[in-house]
Amino acid sequence: MSRAIVYTEFGEPEVLHEVEVPAHEPGPGQVAVRIQTAGVNPIDAKLRAGLRASAPPSLDKPRRLGMDAAGIVTAVGDDVDGYRPGDPVVLSGVNGCYADEVVAAVDKVFARPAAVTAAAGAALGIPIGTAYQCVRSLAIGAGDTLLVHGGSGSVGQAVIQFARLAGADVIATSSERRTERVAALGASPVLYGPGLVDRVRAVAGDGITAILDCAGTDEALEASFELLEDRTRIATIVRGPDAERLGIRAFSGGAPWPLTAQQLAWRVEAVPVALALLAAGVFDVELGPTLPLSEAAEAHRLVAQGVDGKITLVP
Repeated sequence: MSRAIVYTEFGEPEVLHEVEVPAHEPGPGQVAVRIQTAGVNPIDAKLRAGLRASAPPSLDKPRRLGMDAAGIVTAVGDDVDGYRPGDPVVLSGVNGCYADEVVAAVDKVFARPAAVTAAAGAALGIPIGTAYQCVRSLAIGAGDTLLVHGGSGSVGQAVIQFARLAGADVIATSSERRTERVAALGASPVLYGPGLVDRVRAVAGDGITAILDCAGTDEALEASFELLEDRTRIATIVRGPDAERLGIRAFSGGAPWPLTAQQLAWRVEAVPVALALLAAGVFDVELGPTLPLSEAAEAHRLVAQGVDGKITLVP
């Protein structure tokens, strides 16, 4: 038997509880992994609360959660090449990572370089995939000046780094408390709040050529429309339901359009790209509180409160 966090009804963090679940051997195309660290994402809390559409859980069908993790391979299916017991790996897009063991499809398993810690590996997944796909979808490159609304969050930080590596200049909004972090990643920090447009223009040089909204505020959208006329180069990951009406692009966040096959491929590609960059010392992820697996409910409370860095769980 192994342990996993489940919920049998939508609700507040208290609906999360730890249970014993049968341990499974990997089948064809699968890898069994002992979880060292699991990443906690905002989407986990939204699913638990019923804020993101999903089939309702029940006592008969408890729902597991957690999509990102890092761990050690314990067994592989007969037809799996490239992995063997003892290999350190990262998991991305694997349902049920709030656990001490999972069995995952091999295409969701990525070799973890020795220089990358389990905590850093577990912090990748959803935020890294989202950031990389957005930068690629907006065709950010040399000559661009990208404005990122919400630059100090997990996605915003990754966007800054991918855009800088692509040769773009980056301006990122943040609170005053977080400007040092944004600047350290290579962006010009700008405080959000009244006067935002003027502050951006003061540091934008020849102007803004692309904008990604990771904040979702009315202020962010209104400022975007003042700063950039071409709305095909304005995108949001938060205000998806409003995107069609506003004439901007949307990736996830309730977007009215599904991701394309290419965009989905970019999200998968992001993980090995980020792992290689982390190992080379040219990419960084900010780690936040680490809690025991049994305190998953507290981790979700921290998500709601907002904390610096990625929250992780350790079995």
